[in-house]
Amino acid sequence: MADLKEVSVGDSMPERVVAKVVVSDFVKYAGAGGDFNPIHHDPSFAALAGQDSVFAMGMWQAGVVSVAAAEWLGPENVRRFKCRFRERVWPGDKLVCSGEVVAIREDAGEKVADLELKVSRGEGQIAVEAEATFAVS
Repeated sequence: MADLKEVSVGDSMPERVVAKVVVSDFVKYAGAGGDFNPIHHDPSFAALAGQDSVFAMGMWQAGVVSVAAAEWLGPENVRRFKCRFRERVWPGDKLVCSGEVVAIREDAGEKVADLELKVSRGEGQIAVEAEATFAVS
């Protein structure tokens, strides 16, 4: 975890890499999150729905990047997390989670850092863009 007194604008979150996304990632998330839509784990159902394959729930990759940020700045320091899904994540994709501190400010008497986060897939396509705020004092 980062020394919170030393976090500055421009600091980068340590990258988190998922070398190869597999269907069991989606199944485990479904069990934890309760999203049992078969389009995320049943290839026959996905094909009938016109998809080339099953694909990840958007919140799965949002969870991967949020965990990376929380491991960096501490889960107890999360104040806000917001994300936007831009592309689907498919089995076999490599994901790279990255982030940067874009502002340090005061909020309700607390020193906080605003982060811009992203999950890139394949050859740099952005699957998720996110913003997070962490207490840093």
